[in-house]
Amino acid sequence: MAAVSFGPTELLECYATGVFPMGEARDDPRVFLVEPEMRGVIPLDAFHAPTRLRRTVRGEPFQVRVSTAFVAVLDACAASAPGREDTWINAPIRGLYLALQAMGHAHSIECWRDERLVGGLYGVTLGGAFFGESMFSRERDASKVALVHLVGRLRRGGWRLLDAQFQTEHLSQFGAVETPQSDYLKMLDRALRLRPNVRSLREPMTGAAALYYALQPTTQAS
Repeated sequence: MAAVSFGPTELLECYATGVFPMGEARDDPRVFLVEPEMRGVIPLDAFHAPTRLRRTVRGEPFQVRVSTAFVAVLDACAASAPGREDTWINAPIRGLYLALQAMGHAHSIECWRDERLVGGLYGVTLGGAFFGESMFSRERDASKVALVHLVGRLRRGGWRLLDAQFQTEHLSQFGAVETPQSDYLKMLDRALRLRPNVRSLREPMTGAAALYYALQPTTQAS
């Protein structure tokens, strides 16, 4: 892979063609474009939430906010953690996501407790596709609750593709599947033609409502 240099507009074009950026390490300034042969996708019409997580979401242990602390979420995702001493989010990539957030294309789903950020995730939206980038937890299940709220909002707003980049054992519990890049590109093309209701990302939503939209059949969630 050759290192590349580009701005936020070019990065959106990369997402639209099925590739995404990564860095080698926090202190390595190079940015690479990645196009996996197999792509991780969380089907929005087949999302799964384990029973215990459903109880947690309904219990609302966290206050869920959207894009009120994007920088803090981004930096928390890049911070060292047990089992993850380094990060692919280097300074150039951090700058690109901050620019996309300013353009309205990047959002964070945040879990708060007692005015302390305890977990969340962030990603990029383009057309009817949401590209999940990274998540973190400082308390049990915080990132999972954020994911349920993300899926509920995406389904209510009319998104059709949740890109997870790579399939992992952690994501498989939510219904994530691995699909060939050629099939992924067809899914992406269909999603990019859509114009979802972006306001639905920011509108308040209870835990029960997030579960309702995340788990209902497509005909009832739209």
